[in-house]
Amino acid sequence: MNPHAHSLGKPLLSVVLITAIGLLIPLLAMQFTPGVAWTVLDFGTAAALLLGAGSSMVIVFKRVSSRFYRGLLIALIALALAIVWIELAVGLFHSFTPSA
Repeated sequence: MNPHAHSLGKPLLSVVLITAIGLLIPLLAMQFTPGVAWTVLDFGTAAALLLGAGSSMVIVFKRVSSRFYRGLLIALIALALAIVWIELAVGLFHSFTPSA
C-alpha cells in the first residue's frame, strides 16, 4: 500500500465536500431566479473543473516542498481554472458561436 495515498484521503474528501457545497449555490439560485439556468452538463462540467483543480492543488501541497514553487503552481492552477470557467461562462476570450 502506498503510504502517500492514505495521506491524501482527508484533503481530497475536503475537496469533494467543498465542490458539492459550491455547486449548491447555482442549484439554489435556480430555485429563485430565471437568470440561472444550469443543465446537468453545466453541473458536471463545473464539478469536473473544481474537483480537478482542487485535487491538483492538494497534490501540489503534499508533493512540492519549496514554498515559492508551491505558491507558483497553486497560482497557475487557479489561473487556469479561472480562464476556463470565464470562457465557458461568457466566452470572454473566444466565441465559439458560428458566424451567420
